[in-house]
Order: sequence, then structure tokens, then C-alpha cells
Amino acid sequence: MKPYVKAIALTASISVLPAPSLATDPSPMVRPVDMMRWQERIFRNSTQYRSVVLNDERVLRGEADDSASALYQVQRIDLTETPFMHWRWRVEKTLGQDIDERSKLGDDYAARIYVIRDGGLTFWRSKSINYVWSSNIPAGTRWANPYGGENVHMWALDSGDAKVGAWSTHVRDIRADWLDAFGEDIGSLDGIALMVDTDNSGLTARSWFTDIHFSSAP
Repeated sequence: MKPYVKAIALTASISVLPAPSLATDPSPMVRPVDMMRWQERIFRNSTQYRSVVLNDERVLRGEADDSASALYQVQRIDLTETPFMHWRWRVEKTLGQDIDERSKLGDDYAARIYVIRDGGLTFWRSKSINYVWSSNIPAGTRWANPYGGENVHMWALDSGDAKVGAWSTHVRDIRADWLDAFGEDIGSLDGIALMVDTDNSGLTARSWFTDIHFSSAP
């Protein structure tokens, strides 16, 4: 059992920090070395994040071994100007067919990226979408997080081992996804985060992330 509720605690971490000024310009590509400067939230043990070179490209690598910690950045993102979020991720393997990701004991993922909107002083009203590389739930499936309930929506973008060892590229219209998930037309986000976590299953996972940025067009 988790010592902290990952979905809720990370969202709350962003909620209690001062909000930066609103950024309206298209965001530059976030370099892996810059992601190493993001804040870390440790839930159980520390996932090891490193800026590494993979196939002549510098990327961020996360390695979890019975661990769960996230890297996050408090950043006000203007979705009226830059609603499209881009990234690439790659996993060495998923966590297998036996893990039940809809349950509290199965809330582990080889790769996940959060987009977060805080609830101000009422932090329990903070919400997030978790885009995940699922071990066994079909891509395109959405469900409420077993800890965070309807305030934290899980969204499988990749699934299973068919694409392990290869880069998977994603572009999401965050404003449209938020409307689908929560029925709210929002104009901004308050933070983003990424995580490789295996604290429930006690397994190991290694994944890579790169090219995270927002833009006005897909």
C-alpha cells in the first residue's frame, strides 16, 4: 500500500506552490537536462532520473525499482494560445498482463505524463489527466484513478509490448481532452509532471522521455 496517494499528492504539491506568470508564447522544447532541474516528489523510494545519450540523442531516462517518484514543474500554460502538448516516450518493457491498473494495488506504469490544474486553497478540487503507457488496458481507454477518483483521469495512449523499444510520439489537444474528461473548458494549466513507478508491483521499469513542449498547432 502506498504511503502517499500518488495522483492526489502530486496534484496537491503543485496546488500549494505560488503560480508563475501566464506564458502566452509557444513553449520551447524542454531539454532533458532542464527536466533534471524539475522538482521531485518521492512517494516510495526514488526513481532514478538521468539525462543520457540514447542512439546519439540526449533524452531523459527514468529507472524504477520498487519505487515511485515524479519530476514536476509548476508552469502556467495558456491553452488558448498553445493547447497542443507534444512528447515522445519509450519503454523497455511494460509491467505484464497480471497487473490490474484499475485497482489501487495496480496503480503502476512504465511511463506516465500528468497535466495538472490546481484548485487553489481548496487543493482537493485540483484535477489532472494522467496519460499512461498501459501494461494491458487497450489504447484509447479512459478510467478514474483508483485513488483520486473522478478528479484524476487515466488515459491509455499506448498499451502492451507491441511498441516496446521504439519511440512513440504523441500530440494531444489538452483543452479538448480536458473538456472530454471533466466537462470543463479551461484556458490554462498549472503544471506538468512525468513519472516511472513500480512501488505497488515491486517490479523494475526503464523508460525514456523527450521533446516535451506546447504549441498553437498540432
